[in-house]
Amino acid sequence: MNAICVFCGAREFERADGRPRCAVCGWFAGDAPDPDLPPPVVEVVYYLRYADRIKIGTSAHPRRRLAAIHHEELLAFERGGRRLEQARHAEFADVGEGGEWFTAVPGLVAHAAALAGGVDPWRTYTRWLAEARRP
Repeated sequence: MNAICVFCGAREFERADGRPRCAVCGWFAGDAPDPDLPPPVVEVVYYLRYADRIKIGTSAHPRRRLAAIHHEELLAFERGGRRLEQARHAEFADVGEGGEWFTAVPGLVAHAAALAGGVDPWRTYTRWLAEARRP
């Protein structure tokens, strides 16, 4: 199929329910988002690595937020907001370095890897946006 997803712009499609569906966001070919609706907001907890440290933060606009933070790698997204972020800060408090930064110990690295599940975090976020936009 030589189509482009109208939701996320991807060119990867799979078959689902006999119809072509975007392999990135899950949007069905031929469906169009309602332009009169506001864009969906999906809050995430993000895990960023810089050297041997990991930042655990939250944002409703992760593209904009991550563009403003110096980091080497986005490890994962977790769907949730401030309450989940605070729970993660408490969970990893023993390796906290102050604020939202934590030492990249094996347990924290493994937690982020499990969240990502081997999938690019931006693909996961795009799928969540598409799910939030579906009627």
